[in-house]
Amino acid sequence: MTELAPVSTLINRMADDLRDLLAAREIQDPAVIGIHSGGAWVARELHSRLDLQTPLGTLDIAFYRDDVGTRGVHPQVRPSNLPFAVDDRDILLVDDVLYSGRTVRAALNEIFDFGRPRRVLLAVLVDRGERELPVAADVVGARITLAEGQRVKLRGPDPMELTIQDVA
Repeated sequence: MTELAPVSTLINRMADDLRDLLAAREIQDPAVIGIHSGGAWVARELHSRLDLQTPLGTLDIAFYRDDVGTRGVHPQVRPSNLPFAVDDRDILLVDDVLYSGRTVRAALNEIFDFGRPRRVLLAVLVDRGERELPVAADVVGARITLAEGQRVKLRGPDPMELTIQDVA
């Protein structure tokens, strides 16, 4: 079984890496957007650790997914909240698990419906590989490889815990 570091350790590592990346790219105050729900939890923690001034944003990408209606589950849609202008902003998009890349693609589509950002950086708590789309994170808390039939799940929000589950 794959062992995962505590979520707080991964988020601290991500915050350190993000400070370095933002400084290298001369980004002062990015707008942070968390993808509901686990990505929003991680984004809240990163936003706090980075001491950013722009309010935190959240996205619910349920209707932007390319598999909506084919998953056998009707999505429970929550409103997205972007309390800032997107146009010409540096955006830090945050999610809990990067797998196929489809969630990130859906989030980008929704962000561009709000405006045209200068750039979008991606930070994920866990990258489990096996992409279906050419998506790569700029900052990653942990990279893992799972056996077929397993998935990683973030439980939370207080406290946050990563678990590996067998899919029935």
